[in-house]
Amino acid sequence: MLQSGGASPQPAESFSRPTWSRQIEFTLAGIGCAVGLGNVWRFPYLCYRSGGGAFLVPYLLMLVVLGIPLLYMELTVGQYTRRGPVHALAIVCPLLKGVGLASVAISFIMCTYYNVVITWALYYLFSSFQVPLPWQNCNNTWNTPNCTNHATNSSYSSTASQEFFRYFLLCIGETKQKMRWELFLILILAWILIYLCIFKGVKSTGKVVYFTALFPYLILVALLINNAQLPGAIDGIIFFIVPEWEKLLSVEVWVNAAAQIFNSIGIGFGSLMAMSSYNSFNNNVLKDTLTIAIINSLTSILAGFVIFSAFGYMSHLQGIAIKDLAVDGPGLVFIVYPQAFANMPVSQLWAVMFFFMLLCLGLDSEFAMVEVMVTSLMDEFYQSLIHIFKRKELFVLAVCSAACLLGIPLVMQVGIYVFQLMDHYTAIVSIMFLAFFEILAICWFYGVNRLSSNLKEMTGQGANIFFMGCWLIVAPVLITVLLIFSVIQFKPARYEDIVFPPWAQGVGWFIAMASIIWIPLGAIHTLWVLPGSLMQESLQTPVYPSSAPTSVFLRSLLLRQTSDTS
Repeated sequence: MLQSGGASPQPAESFSRPTWSRQIEFTLAGIGCAVGLGNVWRFPYLCYRSGGGAFLVPYLLMLVVLGIPLLYMELTVGQYTRRGPVHALAIVCPLLKGVGLASVAISFIMCTYYNVVITWALYYLFSSFQVPLPWQNCNNTWNTPNCTNHATNSSYSSTASQEFFRYFLLCIGETKQKMRWELFLILILAWILIYLCIFKGVKSTGKVVYFTALFPYLILVALLINNAQLPGAIDGIIFFIVPEWEKLLSVEVWVNAAAQIFNSIGIGFGSLMAMSSYNSFNNNVLKDTLTIAIINSLTSILAGFVIFSAFGYMSHLQGIAIKDLAVDGPGLVFIVYPQAFANMPVSQLWAVMFFFMLLCLGLDSEFAMVEVMVTSLMDEFYQSLIHIFKRKELFVLAVCSAACLLGIPLVMQVGIYVFQLMDHYTAIVSIMFLAFFEILAICWFYGVNRLSSNLKEMTGQGANIFFMGCWLIVAPVLITVLLIFSVIQFKPARYEDIVFPPWAQGVGWFIAMASIIWIPLGAIHTLWVLPGSLMQESLQTPVYPSSAPTSVFLRSLLLRQTSDTS
């Protein structure tokens, strides 16, 4: 049956859907979901590679025309349907309901390997209490004759921090494959922390985000104040803010800017859509959208000042140009910055603060991805899951335990290669396809007029012409360009100088297809189960407000879900 007196047509529920205790809790959770480790390493790295301040021009432009409109779209759909990505996409566009399933799949795949970064951060955090820091000198059993206390631009030498990360933490180069038992135990600890953050749903998550979303800013500001007083710091900051204008002529810089906005905010992952489904129906979506998107970008810029001031200090110590520093991916966090700490006064204090900040940033993003899986499965199979697990807390424990077991290969000696393979084919390949079809489903099939009318019903005001233009034209065009360039410029996965063999690339494509495949499968299922006339109406009729007649498809969908949950 349809709910009466409500503001939107929703499936009848056999359980009371919780809401955030306070709306600020959703805003903080959204900020925590968007602000993650990528702000600390990927954004500074892209700036470093793209001419410093020149990267900020396309980055801020893409924030306005791509990031904010698409986040607005996702939060609107999640809040209006009060469902996770699976049911939300099934309602707005039955033909592409597989996009919702793909969002759940990609979030689950990512949470299995993303947590190993939290594991590394915890390992470094515990190691930071040692005096001296274990990556501070070359007098350790894992060091090689090529180890130096200060980096050079020679390819034959390596720093103490590089060798700690490569030979001690990851055990790269050892011929005998083995489990890193310390990392495995810390991986379990990381999943225990995730479970404690989300086991009570939004009631527990809402309390945790007060700390995990706000504390990193205290650390970033403290680090910036400290770094700014170091010799050479001003040179690094100048490198960051003074643009090399000729870099703007490179198409790759613009594509990287759009991709960074896209991946940083988390469009297509379903996390923010799932969390917004717990909002009150009349919540001001635009306010949350602007708050989350703008704070996310300001955090990236703040992290840029912190990181580049450290670059300037390292350049001063090593006597080489900033552009010659070895900066890449996780190495920025686990090699370059620890090396800078080793030469700072009170190095243990700054190391502890930095890696605790990484832990907070990682936890926010991680439990948001796990929440996608939990929300979607609870929406679809509530009665069956409660019958099996008796309590939702036990079901959440089962999800976390399964993801922990799938993460075991990542804490073995080959873990870094597994991590690089999964990240390359999930965060780069899968998400572009997923984003393209999500925009196609919501902006074109469902339609911007219908989306605007949903907004008006919730908040009393529809979308303005800027957002409608971005939804209808700008965002689809940009995502199509991103997708094309991702395919044209696609390079096989590699780690450092090692290109993965063909069989490993095949495994990578299998990982990518584990999420993408749900899009065509969902379309085939819809075409198979719906008669032609019903299929045509489901694509042409919007999800009307409760005062208007509901489409035949939606009516049948709601009745089917009601019978399934009763």
